[in-house]
Amino acid sequence: MEAGRIIRSAWREVLDFALPPRCGGCGLIVDEVHSFCPDCWTKVEFLGESGCLTCGMPLEATDAEECGACIAKPPRIRRTRSAVAYDDLSRSIAIRLKYGRKVALARTMARYMAPLVRRDERAILVPVPLHRARLWQRGFNQSALVANELARATGLRADPYILRRVKRTPALKGMSLNQRRNVVAGAFAVNKAAELQGRAVVLVDDVLTTGSTANACAKALQRAGAERVELVSWARVIKPMQLTE
Repeated sequence: MEAGRIIRSAWREVLDFALPPRCGGCGLIVDEVHSFCPDCWTKVEFLGESGCLTCGMPLEATDAEECGACIAKPPRIRRTRSAVAYDDLSRSIAIRLKYGRKVALARTMARYMAPLVRRDERAILVPVPLHRARLWQRGFNQSALVANELARATGLRADPYILRRVKRTPALKGMSLNQRRNVVAGAFAVNKAAELQGRAVVLVDDVLTTGSTANACAKALQRAGAERVELVSWARVIKPMQLTE
């Protein structure tokens, strides 16, 4: 046992020398793996547990704990949390994971998302799925990678097969909220409904924009028997103008 620990420690030192930890934002060498350099750290807008208790949107100049929209019409998703606000830096990290195949960034994202996941032992981490055609083309689902890392960090179970995308949808970029809702309506189905009975589901996504896709996922999960659905994402669009980017 002791010999094994010494070998693992020595191996980590060799790896740290050959492949030193780098900033998730700019790539500069940093002291701690899956972290940011001081310059990038100041550019990241961490959201954490602030904002509306239900939807997580920032609440400015008010003592209210819940936003007017959630009070007027409680959303399907009981609790939404995002690690950071969507901006050039957080967007570049998501894009480098999704299209640049920098899969180690999934752990960087998960590191800052994990504190936002409630430790409910009956909860299941479910990544927002890709359509099989897009999955074959890309080779992996970035949300599933993040969900696996969250499982390691939280001790919850991740299951990428509970939810599937049955309809291939076009890119939602530039669409209005109503257009997005119409496009994703009926796009998701549940594979293992028996595993959802009486359980909470934590949807995992990389970037949250209008929430149309997540709501379509939640609808399918609730119809299949999920007790409640929550959502955690890496980045969240706060400014409406960013929906067209």
